[in-house]
Amino acid sequence: MLIGLIAISLTACGGNVPNRALVEKAIALQFSQTQTELSRQLAVPSAVQPSFHIDDIKIKARQAIKIEGLRAYRVRGTYSLTLNYPKRQIVQKRNPFEVYLQRQSEGKTWRLARLESIQNATQDITNRWVTQLIQ
Repeated sequence: MLIGLIAISLTACGGNVPNRALVEKAIALQFSQTQTELSRQLAVPSAVQPSFHIDDIKIKARQAIKIEGLRAYRVRGTYSLTLNYPKRQIVQKRNPFEVYLQRQSEGKTWRLARLESIQNATQDITNRWVTQLIQ
């Protein structure tokens, strides 16, 4: 009976912890945003940007935290990245990652969170969390 209760508890909690598929989506979203920003800064045409694929995700640590009062996780580990250019393919293995994933209060969706530094008119720097829905 005790084993059954433990199994039910573990199953019920499973949806509350970021799984590998969610982490893959978060890494892809973060990578895509970084790639877009770099291309914009370097004035690279969007047609030149490579498509990419993320796989071989290894989660090394999940740390429960709170972001603006909501449950969140700091997830760290490694992943492999494949960049597909028109005439070649580049594979990068064991890239380290760190993502912050916030569970919404209703428990139906997850958001990618990042800490953004903002400098105001008096040159003071403040940090705030910015979140984006993970599709």
